[in-house]
Amino acid sequence: MHQTTQISLHENVQFIYELVLAQMELRAAGVRFEVNDNLRSFTTNGGVDSDALLHRSAYVMSLQLPHQPPQFTDYHYIQQYNRTQSINQYLTHWFYPYKGKFHPQMIRALLGIMGLGPGDVVLDPFIGSGTTAVEAQLLGIDCIGVDASPLCCLISRVKTHSWAHLDEIEAASEYVAPCVENVQQQRLFRTAEDREFPEGPVKDFFDLAEMIARSDNSRRRRDPVEAFVSNRDRMLASVRDHQTVRERLALQFGEVEVRCADARSLELADESVDGIVTSPPYSVALNYVKNDEHALEAMGFDIDEIGEEFIGVRGRGKERFELYDQDMRRCAREMKRVLKPGAMAAVVIGNMTYKGEEIDTTGMFTDACEQAGLILERSVDKIIFGLYNVMQKEYILLFRNPQR
Repeated sequence: MHQTTQISLHENVQFIYELVLAQMELRAAGVRFEVNDNLRSFTTNGGVDSDALLHRSAYVMSLQLPHQPPQFTDYHYIQQYNRTQSINQYLTHWFYPYKGKFHPQMIRALLGIMGLGPGDVVLDPFIGSGTTAVEAQLLGIDCIGVDASPLCCLISRVKTHSWAHLDEIEAASEYVAPCVENVQQQRLFRTAEDREFPEGPVKDFFDLAEMIARSDNSRRRRDPVEAFVSNRDRMLASVRDHQTVRERLALQFGEVEVRCADARSLELADESVDGIVTSPPYSVALNYVKNDEHALEAMGFDIDEIGEEFIGVRGRGKERFELYDQDMRRCAREMKRVLKPGAMAAVVIGNMTYKGEEIDTTGMFTDACEQAGLILERSVDKIIFGLYNVMQKEYILLFRNPQR
């Protein structure tokens, strides 16, 4: 006879979509439960794979058997390694103030709902700031992240690769100094002996520290040299946390590969990935090139030239929506092509308003995926509170690639 188990959610679970995902997560783990009156905890009399829930759950905080102390999940401990004031920016998630970031807890839950685990490969064809990559890595899932933006690729590499090169980065920090002669110059930092960094994780780390400093200067008018030094030190602390979490929880990190490439033409074999988690560009709702022009220019890129290749940025007026629709249909066909039969794709997307008219980008992309051969299994409303007053709601769409 099974004992009653109390399952409690994290205190930061507050939105309806999170409660929905929490229940979907439990069902995907094979848990039969009843929702308690407080809506934030569950009771189960059935068999619970406590090991799986403790190590892989996103929304569960603890399990408790009668007359025993609660057992806390890995995620409960992971969230505590946070150098910011935002509850969802733990470990390296905070690196760079990228607009339109995923909520990491949601991504962790979706990976579980989709049934992905160690040995599986998840693809994010719009990797953005690397949230999918970090959460997959923590769960032992291999990740391929693709993005047309060299800045996004830099952010994602630093977030997921730095922990393995911590000693080298710490050693380099002893001789990396900010440039104080002219902060308007191409680079904010130099080595004490003016040595050149080879391409790789160490150079990436300091490059990103500079890009964050440039963002702080552009958006907050913060002194860039001061920002570079403080961000470098806080980034180092977060990378140490990343390594500490791995050791404390005995995690086997998944491999992460970041590719600067085009989601419209993925260089991946047919039926080669076990799942997809992504959020497509929101067309004119957010100009990713303009938003990060200070960083892209510092990296040596021509803003007008690079914008010609970005989905949702190229074109003008209504032509932009036509090009966006064409591009997203190509992306949908590529997602279908590389996804294994029976595997799932989770897509977070929202509508927007342009010149007073709502544009049904969600419906457009849903149609694109269905035309490509994917089947929409579920849509979860995700209420959000303002993104430049352009969107009020997003949707979490769960598609499946049918079996042959």
